[in-house]
Amino acid sequence: MPQFKSKKKSVHGVLLLDKPQGISSNAALQKVKWLYQAAKAGHTGSLDPLATGLLPICFGQATKVSEYLLGSHKKYTTVIKLGEVTDTLDAEGEVTQRKPVDVSDEQIQTALDSFRGHIKQVPPMYSALKKNGQPLYKLARKGEVIERPARDMTVHSLQAERLNETLVRLDVHCSSGFYIRSLAHDLGQHLGCGAHVVELRRTAIKSINVEQAHNLEALTELGLESNELQQRLLPIDVLLPDMPKLELSEPQVEGLKNGRPTSADGLQTTELTRFYRADGVLFGLGEVLPNGQLKTHKMFVDIG
Repeated sequence: MPQFKSKKKSVHGVLLLDKPQGISSNAALQKVKWLYQAAKAGHTGSLDPLATGLLPICFGQATKVSEYLLGSHKKYTTVIKLGEVTDTLDAEGEVTQRKPVDVSDEQIQTALDSFRGHIKQVPPMYSALKKNGQPLYKLARKGEVIERPARDMTVHSLQAERLNETLVRLDVHCSSGFYIRSLAHDLGQHLGCGAHVVELRRTAIKSINVEQAHNLEALTELGLESNELQQRLLPIDVLLPDMPKLELSEPQVEGLKNGRPTSADGLQTTELTRFYRADGVLFGLGEVLPNGQLKTHKMFVDIG
């Protein structure tokens, strides 16, 4: 029997996914995109295959705002193992060094002070960062090690709980681009025994929490293009909880839609702002210029 490809649909909205362990973020994205038969989809920042947790999936017009989540602060829970160093800095790599663990709880708590606040962090070789267009992890697999400049990072909070002699759980609230694997490695070096990540879970991005997210297996059980799948989708502005908002008049919406100079008519904002239509539908993102004119940065034209 011949195989026919189903027609992709214009799906708009956000799915908060709880990514399972053992698959890449892109593999999770492609699975969800297939379930919704969506023409366009993207995610808002990768998680390692080892990691689980919050991975917002953007469909259609929602892909226009994914960039505003990429630079957001995030929260993680991780379990690190003391006494072993791996080449990938996590449990997926080969152990390259073993040392006895003679570290007290007090020493761990004291060491954390060096990793709070504004710090410098060197990214791991096994990362998607690029050198001359080549991802570092591909170079690392060839045995190459290149110098990586330290980057400015912020650790808003960092707490530790000793689980047993070698396992320590860390709760981390950090800036965008922070590598938990590097934190584990650097903490292990500071303690003198080495360490690597054995569990990692992203629990929040901004004020979006993993408790709001949906399990991939449960979504798959709902079936292809089911009505219940559609009910899991959230509006685009769920990704913009901290951005101010303004309601535009119908003439203002029409003016901006057609590229005409459009007066703010007394509306005021000093930063990037959500623009809504009178019916409550998100129209775009923009600003009020010093000359009193409205300017859009993004417009959403087919979402309601």
